[in-house]
Amino acid sequence: MLKLIVDDFTMVQLLEEKHAGELFDLTDKNRGYLKEWLPWLDNNKTVNDSRNFIKNSLDSYANRKGIVTSIWFKERLAGVIGFYEIDWVNHKLSIGYWLGAAFQGKGLMTKSCRTMIDYAFNELKMERVEILCATGNRKSRAIPERLGFKEIGLVQNAEWLYDRFVDHVIYGMHIKDWHNLR
Repeated sequence: MLKLIVDDFTMVQLLEEKHAGELFDLTDKNRGYLKEWLPWLDNNKTVNDSRNFIKNSLDSYANRKGIVTSIWFKERLAGVIGFYEIDWVNHKLSIGYWLGAAFQGKGLMTKSCRTMIDYAFNELKMERVEILCATGNRKSRAIPERLGFKEIGLVQNAEWLYDRFVDHVIYGMHIKDWHNLR
């Protein structure tokens, strides 16, 4: 099972079915907070919904279509980060992430993204990594900006968020640029 050490207190690892209860609890406790920018909260109402998400994530991993990992801080589930839509033909992927409110402000997401990006470039041999964020989500946008990603585009009306469409800004990083930053 995939497990990456981020720092002395933080690791990312594949979600497993045994994490369904913890994942649901974290999601449920942060529901109001997460709902501002994540469209899937209304579809996650029970532990079984979280279990099904994990099963689908493991299927995606087994079929080399995506990698969804959990972020653990001091042995507590803090959030989720993953590669969505791995494009093996064009050697690119997109990263998505969320963090429980109590775990913010510790640099966890920036460090976890850095670890996952290193994995994408060095282990998966990707050429390009993208991060898409709602234009108004300043906290999410700060992550790729902090990591040296370039803003490369805008997708208007990219996502329906309960009662409105939001635009997405696209950030990109090429492997050569990533290695030059390191």
